[in-house]
Amino acid sequence: MEHNEYKNNKPSKDNRPEFPKKAVITGGMPYGNKELHFGHVGGVFVFADAYARFLRDRIGKDNVIFVSGTDCYGSPIAESYRAKVASGEFSGSIEDFVRKNHESQKKTLADYHISLNLFAASALDNAAKHHATVSERLIKRLYENGQLKKITTSQFFDEKAGVFLNGRQVVGKCPVMGCQSDKAYADECSLGHQYMPSALIDPKSTLTGETPVMKDVANWYFALTDYTQLLTEYVEQLKKQPNIRQLVYKTIGEFLEPPVIHIKKELMDDYTKIKDSLAHHTLENDEKKPSFTICFDTLDERDKACEILAHNGIRFRTGKTLVPFRLTGNIEWGVKAPDIEDLKDLTVWVWPESLWAPISFTVAYLESVGRDINEWKDFWCSKNSRVYQFIGSDNIYFYGVAQTAMFAALQSGEISCDIPDGELQQTTLVANHHILFLDKKASSSGDIKPPMAADLLNHYTAEQLRMHWLSLGLGRGSVSFQPKPYDPNAKPEDSDPVVKEGFLLSNVFNRVIRSCFYCAQKYYDGKMPLDTPDKQVIEESEKAILEYERFMYKFEFHQVTYVLDSYIRKANKLWAKNMNEADKNNDDELRRKTLTDVFHYVRTAAVLLHPLAPVGTEMLREYLGFGEDFWSWEHIFEGMAYFCPGEKEHQLKFLEPRVDFFTRHPSQFEQK
Repeated sequence: MEHNEYKNNKPSKDNRPEFPKKAVITGGMPYGNKELHFGHVGGVFVFADAYARFLRDRIGKDNVIFVSGTDCYGSPIAESYRAKVASGEFSGSIEDFVRKNHESQKKTLADYHISLNLFAASALDNAAKHHATVSERLIKRLYENGQLKKITTSQFFDEKAGVFLNGRQVVGKCPVMGCQSDKAYADECSLGHQYMPSALIDPKSTLTGETPVMKDVANWYFALTDYTQLLTEYVEQLKKQPNIRQLVYKTIGEFLEPPVIHIKKELMDDYTKIKDSLAHHTLENDEKKPSFTICFDTLDERDKACEILAHNGIRFRTGKTLVPFRLTGNIEWGVKAPDIEDLKDLTVWVWPESLWAPISFTVAYLESVGRDINEWKDFWCSKNSRVYQFIGSDNIYFYGVAQTAMFAALQSGEISCDIPDGELQQTTLVANHHILFLDKKASSSGDIKPPMAADLLNHYTAEQLRMHWLSLGLGRGSVSFQPKPYDPNAKPEDSDPVVKEGFLLSNVFNRVIRSCFYCAQKYYDGKMPLDTPDKQVIEESEKAILEYERFMYKFEFHQVTYVLDSYIRKANKLWAKNMNEADKNNDDELRRKTLTDVFHYVRTAAVLLHPLAPVGTEMLREYLGFGEDFWSWEHIFEGMAYFCPGEKEHQLKFLEPRVDFFTRHPSQFEQK
């Protein structure tokens, strides 16, 4: 768990959050069946990248590994590949198909300056080798620790096609009470709800359109239902952590309900006729709700009740209680599962292996740069390290419930929330709410088609989009992305809400930086004075640094952008006020003092902006003439003079007229 000694009140030099000595950053893996739409980048990867860049500056770049990759396996990819081959849109192997999409995803992330140490692919190249090894070892260890159960279930079988159907080849209605998903598959819906396949309402085969039958098949399941108490304790621990979002622990808690079934009240008479055939249960009938609830003692008893209700034609929905978490499957396209007992030739279900894929990618990265691959344990198994996983809210079940329980189950000793040093540690989840598109939830499989991330770069620069997405406050709630070029209701005279934060840099901060350089070139032979800044300027800068650090610790990126907005505008205001007076009175002392003060603002703003707008700030560092240690937080409170010991002035790189450190897109030159 994170450090608890940080006092969540006014920040000061004596009250600062602690950060780990090492860290892994990872973003939710995009499926290998498509290009990236804006939600992948603007809802997850930009946030993960900003935090990875911050930690590199904060604790040292060699101590931070930022990995992610294309999720290559599973039924979504297999089904997309089958459909595109059948329609003539693609020819080649399934490996060719995922490689094409992987390369497209990799390029898009690079175009957005996402600084991954490795963007791998679970089925391709060296990462695939390590992923197969890690998958086999983890599953065997779960088995050896007695945490796997062999369960025989009925799997959908299309008699007309003569094949078992994978998860995405069956569609129906989600049986979980209150679910608003527009698509439910064999045993999970598009919102992440889990259920037994037999509970799916009105299933249809996507291959033939026929109603499939059920055939028995055996697979390995993780005993997730045994971890209700551990997860309950874990939720209570998360509530005490100042940097864990309420969204995370609240959502995890929702899946810890007892085994219940919800039935519409108009079916009460039908239920009454068969209630004696159900196992012992209690009935709750809240007059304010449209359904009544029956609660069972065990999950097995609830599932048997579901079968009886279905047999009698009584419609129902199940609650979000824990169910066994499937580890293996019967489709060919997947990571090979180890042969255990009499279950052979199975593959690993895509969700479990995608949870530990970042471990595989960490190993692959270490090998790629010539480091000891066993060093992965220093990042994943040490209490001095943290793993930060940036995900969307739909995936909290997998990362917050299933992964938490599995990581605890992998311990060699007593299983508890407090994992000893040397064992696989629990991760810190940073979950965002939905990023909407024009006020509606966007999904590449839904009615509202989101713009592709690559296409947005035809209208905006990457840094404009980065700044805007970081400012949206997705940690607090769902927010709409409203790019003017894609808004059919936008009027020509309307401003574009996407460019506001970017214009702060391209207009205000550019003006401040250029003013400093041109002043130094005009009056001081291109040299920056290294005098001591005004006390108030130093205090304002320290305040901004401490507020920024606190907000970064808590992943409140929108607050980070507010701190920078206020700080940069203060620098601009100070320059305008003092330089106007200095020029009017030909006051060189005031001019030099102002140049010193505003260069201190520039120095601090550059370091704080570095994780958010890396290209412009790196260009600024080059013109300032400093090395990489300029970004290090080991001397974050120091001014320019720190980097030039014993000097009274520092030579700057010559800045040509109208050079921009932060640019606007060419299409925006008419905008103000």
